[in-house]
Amino acid sequence: MCQFSTINEEVLIDTVSHLKSSTCSLDTLPTKFLKNVFYSISADILQIVNTSLMSGVFPNALKTAVVNPIEPKLCLTMTERFLCLLNSKVLGSCLRRPLLLNVGKRFEYNHWFDGMALMHRFHIRDGLVTYSSRFLQSDSYVQNLEKNRIVVSEFGTLAMPDPCKNIFARFFSRFQIPKSTDNAGVSFVKYKGDFYVSTETTYMRKIDPQSLETKEKVDWSTYVAINAATAHPHYGRDGAAYNLGNSYGARGYFYNIIRVPPAEGKKDGADLSGAEILCSIPAADPRKPSYYHSFAMSENYVIFIEQPIKLDLLKFMLYRVQGKSFHKVMSWEPQLDTVFHVIDRRTGQLSSTRYYTSAMFTLHQINAYEDNGYLIMDMCCGDDGNVIGDFTVENLRKAAGEELDKFYNSLCTNLPRRYVLPLEVNGEEPNDKNLISLPNTTATAVKTETGVFCTHENLYNDNLLEYGGLEFPQINYSHYNARPYRYFYACGFGHVFGDSLLKIDLEGKKLKVWRHPGLFTSEPVFVPAPDAKDEDDGVVMSVIITPRERKSSFLLVLDAKTFTELGRAEVPVDIPSGTHGLFNESS
Repeated sequence: MCQFSTINEEVLIDTVSHLKSSTCSLDTLPTKFLKNVFYSISADILQIVNTSLMSGVFPNALKTAVVNPIEPKLCLTMTERFLCLLNSKVLGSCLRRPLLLNVGKRFEYNHWFDGMALMHRFHIRDGLVTYSSRFLQSDSYVQNLEKNRIVVSEFGTLAMPDPCKNIFARFFSRFQIPKSTDNAGVSFVKYKGDFYVSTETTYMRKIDPQSLETKEKVDWSTYVAINAATAHPHYGRDGAAYNLGNSYGARGYFYNIIRVPPAEGKKDGADLSGAEILCSIPAADPRKPSYYHSFAMSENYVIFIEQPIKLDLLKFMLYRVQGKSFHKVMSWEPQLDTVFHVIDRRTGQLSSTRYYTSAMFTLHQINAYEDNGYLIMDMCCGDDGNVIGDFTVENLRKAAGEELDKFYNSLCTNLPRRYVLPLEVNGEEPNDKNLISLPNTTATAVKTETGVFCTHENLYNDNLLEYGGLEFPQINYSHYNARPYRYFYACGFGHVFGDSLLKIDLEGKKLKVWRHPGLFTSEPVFVPAPDAKDEDDGVVMSVIITPRERKSSFLLVLDAKTFTELGRAEVPVDIPSGTHGLFNESS
């Protein structure tokens, strides 16, 4: 028996691209199916083919060897479609995170944050776009499918009891400590050069950004003493990553600033070694700590925003007994202040100055930087924190017309604000004095008996209100994060879902808009041009969703400077609405 030489991926791609079209069910491997899913299973095909070649046995039933084991792993909407991007200089992959909201025929998630994570990849090369998608093979996902019900509780959905247990066993199971989900449905993140998908528990999942294959489950608590961490880390110029996590125990409840050092050589497997807690901040009320989704970071400081969305820990202990989901233990308490905790990330020292403002709610920061002794923070804010519990599936599926309009009009409008914090506060300064002397800002920071009270500057003109509020802000992160900047990009919310893309020029607060009736936008992703000279040299990408039948969703590419359309890459499948994404230029 002969032993053949192995082939590489380039040879395999060339071979598949020259296959004649066929859909005959008698074929060993129908080429139409193969081409549709090729880029998601090429690594598996290559491994099997080369194993066969090296052994001298090439399987005649390649379908049995390759397709049958792989097909269950594929998303049913897996496809590829190529369309030219006009004048495109983009090379890399845009990764996004939509969600699946149903398990089986009878069980449905209750909240937009809860669905099973579905990863999407748009690979861009030489003006061509390849699309692929894959469900995250989390423990939660696998167990849900095996049991055909929701096994692990999520943010707004309580796990369904095991129908095989008797009524007493099901009742007492509510007193057991619930499992934390590894259904990482919020964002893609990077640590030490590796890609992970993350949610707001202690678990992340490492993934292959090329094939979207699910790798190891990573438990933050094996590296640092925390109970959960955000899905929105920040990155320093040295390659270190920073995050925020909580911990609670006999000593109380703490918010912890985490630092993960840059990589020192490539290691196999997930690696968060060297992670450390820089600073632990005690909660103002240990029994009712604050909910947070992200944090801000400048060149030298980390800023944690303790807002009056409270988690009642007593209710949290009892919520399973009462049959309630996690978000039901949260409450908006507008009589309380919002506190800005400032930590020097060089030393881990928490500032002794109490910076605070009136009650406000924020999910996402835009940028933060230092300017002549002041710390400037820009963020998307609203005045009603109840909004986080409003995005239930029931509300999102309200019929069109007055009912949906009524729901939208009840929501808090998030708008961009700027807060300015003086880093040096002289104790001899009189109370009621505004400590800000920076030009070109209307923000104030007034010394009081209890600290420094900050009022914001609005970073918009009235014309923004024509497009509703805005969320999912993005900047030229790789070059301007933690530095003075001029532009940011966001989704405009003229209704319940994003329906426009916005570019805000902070010089004059000028606005540029992309909007088409009947199309829904997702978080914009900014990609700088390779030879960029200006901050807005590059493109902005967003996945556009259409609810219309026989209309394709597509990846939209805009010129970031002019905000004019460069091209679209259509995907003839249904893409569910998601949250966050990123661009991976290394792919």
